[in-house]
Amino acid sequence: MDMAIILILLLLPFVGAEWQVCGSSGNYTSNSTYQANLLLLSSTLPNKAVSNTSSLFATATVGDAPDIVYALSLCRGDTTDASDCESCVAAAFEDAQQSCPYNKEASLYYDACMLRFSNHNFLLANSTEDHMSWITIRNNLNFTTGGDSLKHLLLMRLNSTAQAAAKSSRRFTTSRLGVNLVPTTVYCLMQCTPDLTLDDCTACLQLVLKHTLKSLDGAQGGRILGTRCSMRYELYHFYEGVPMLAIPAVNGTTPPTRYPHSQSHPPAAAPPRLAQATVQEQQGHNSRKRVLLIIAVVAPPLSILLCFICSVVWMRRRRQGKANLNDQAATNRPEKDELVWRLEEKSSEFTLFDFSEILHATHNFSKENLLGQGGFGPVYKGQLPDGMQIAVKRLASHSGQGFTEFKNEVELIAKLQHNNLVKLLGCCIQGEEKLLVYEYLPNKSLDFFIFERNRTAFIDWNNRRAIIEGIAQGLLYLHKHSRLRIIHRDLKASNILLDKDMNPKISDFGLAKIFSSNDIQGSTKRVVGTYGYMSPEYASEGIYSIKSDVFSFGVLLLEILSGKRNSGFYQYGDFLNLLGYSWQLWEGGTWVELLDASIVKEICTSDARRYINIALTCVQESADDRPTMSDVVAMLNSESVILPEPNHPGYFNLRVSKTHEFFVPCSNNDVTITEEPDGR
Repeated sequence: MDMAIILILLLLPFVGAEWQVCGSSGNYTSNSTYQANLLLLSSTLPNKAVSNTSSLFATATVGDAPDIVYALSLCRGDTTDASDCESCVAAAFEDAQQSCPYNKEASLYYDACMLRFSNHNFLLANSTEDHMSWITIRNNLNFTTGGDSLKHLLLMRLNSTAQAAAKSSRRFTTSRLGVNLVPTTVYCLMQCTPDLTLDDCTACLQLVLKHTLKSLDGAQGGRILGTRCSMRYELYHFYEGVPMLAIPAVNGTTPPTRYPHSQSHPPAAAPPRLAQATVQEQQGHNSRKRVLLIIAVVAPPLSILLCFICSVVWMRRRRQGKANLNDQAATNRPEKDELVWRLEEKSSEFTLFDFSEILHATHNFSKENLLGQGGFGPVYKGQLPDGMQIAVKRLASHSGQGFTEFKNEVELIAKLQHNNLVKLLGCCIQGEEKLLVYEYLPNKSLDFFIFERNRTAFIDWNNRRAIIEGIAQGLLYLHKHSRLRIIHRDLKASNILLDKDMNPKISDFGLAKIFSSNDIQGSTKRVVGTYGYMSPEYASEGIYSIKSDVFSFGVLLLEILSGKRNSGFYQYGDFLNLLGYSWQLWEGGTWVELLDASIVKEICTSDARRYINIALTCVQESADDRPTMSDVVAMLNSESVILPEPNHPGYFNLRVSKTHEFFVPCSNNDVTITEEPDGR
């Protein structure tokens, strides 16, 4: 293992470094709108940067104030492979989360590209001087000869390169500078963002030269990095291709007194000096050839040895991962490997996708393929080579759903097979990327139809009844008929997906809990889910059971019948949620008023009363009073089943304070329920 470390250290000089500046304009919070906007940028800007292969430059703006995000990316002008540019910009977004976690603005620079994002608009083309600092990287070696004359000559040569870069259509150039006072050639690269005008690029590069004179005084090489322009010079050929500009040393370019000779004028014999420079350059070239030859001979066996050592270490970790399947102290990496190995042993119906396959299927997570954005990350539509359409859930690295929830969802749903559960086709784990690949359901989710006034006509009573019965069958399977007893814990309208025939599919098992056949209930200190669907005992005490899902089903049933949301329902009398309003109508015998106007004429009175009765039975405050899903399915499928008279529902007397905290005043001690963010 020590040898592996030594080999890695030997190869480190060939790995590109990075530099970053983290802004000072504040932080965003996890699961915030700003983070969602930034995540959307990370999925679209890399592809946009390479869409114009001549410039490899892109700007973008996402969101509205105060959560608006501005971004800019630029790849080095000598980049020949667009995929290298795209990968570099994508990596910059990922590194920003590590280097500048939760910062609203950051600048990151690499050998191949740069990225800048901010909540302030820095994209105006004439904003050449930014409030974020320039980055200066200085070579530790200084010129030992030449003095002020050398500095003056070098600055003049760099100025000539700056002028050439500003005048080029791409605002980019490379050059070979002949400087007589040093025994080698100076290579230089200068670049502005291509949207700058000639004058703006010139002004920006003048600032660069100003920093060069101040910060790189006497250095044999260095860089000045800025958002709108940058410069680098070295005593070796560090860029791709031949120089676009060759500036040889010639007579009469500097004042006579600047030369280190006793004459009052430049040396007369210019050609010999040019010849000498050529010989020196050739010697340097031969020296570099020898170095490259040594690297070419030594690097392959070292790389092979390193790969062998890494393989041995990987195999050892794999064996350790299998031996410690339930070791909660294991690190994330072995845990991820362990998950992959277990999935590989499953049926051929479950696929472990390569990341490149997902990129191709979703057109590099293009904006056009974005289906929706949740707190755990965006969902994209994709198409596999065989024509199958898929939905790809891309978990954000800083989302609320970490690897534990990801593993839970993958392992759990991979074991479940039911017509009313969404089908998980496979997953992809690569580095920090965690992707779930589902069957594509073209009709989106239930909330898209029942809560939108202009879409309720597309979902009549027959559709709604089939959806209600399908959800009930799916829950019954989870609670009783699957190999495991599963509590979903986050049943809600947005987690009910609809296929082409409007059949419901329960989705999102990231928060689900598995029970043994002997378990009745469980408890947790971390109450997660969506307010409005959580049962009272779970929201206030963290106690969950199959009756928690029954409560959520009852809420969902009332929402389907009424076309109104339970959470945020502030319209009728003293009752500030759908449960309280429904209970009021039920007690007053006016329950017909609860029904959505679009289905009132389609549903018979007896059916309406029966479905409302079932819903109120499910949302009773006491978990013991609620039926099981077996009872619910029986009540839905048979009119001969005698329905019990419901007691009052949970939260039936809910009120809202000015601070938007929720109180249940029906108990001796008021219980405050904090509304959890919707994590989908």
